[in-house]
Amino acid sequence: MSADRIVAEAMTWLGTPYRHQGRRRGVGCDCLGLIMGVWDRVYGNIPEQPGAYAADWAEAGGGDPLLEAARRQCREKPVGEMAAGDLILFRWRPDLPAKHCAIAVGGTRMIHAYEGHAVLLSPLGSHWKRRIAGVFVFPELKH
Repeated sequence: MSADRIVAEAMTWLGTPYRHQGRRRGVGCDCLGLIMGVWDRVYGNIPEQPGAYAADWAEAGGGDPLLEAARRQCREKPVGEMAAGDLILFRWRPDLPAKHCAIAVGGTRMIHAYEGHAVLLSPLGSHWKRRIAGVFVFPELKH
């Protein structure tokens, strides 16, 4: 099952230092780098490259590029159906594009990277839940 593989791989990234635009387990990653690194290790390739991005990329570029990319590569599902192994996108305010991502570990925890912290397992409490922009199922693995 893909979800089990996604969570197992994400767990191996715990403690990886935060590095803007990084995507190397144990060396450094940001939240998007974590997702791309896990995807690459589980599926063997990254379906699309984001290109270089600044810290304010989402506000400066217009649109909702993270959400749009997730919709191209994964299947969206209702927030209430979130399960282990799902991709979660967050927006800091309702009028801003999605700018943070994590991998669900059950309905109450997530693995993510954010500035000032290594990749960590965090509670998915009300502070985070009210900022969810979308929940997505990673594609099934091809055998």
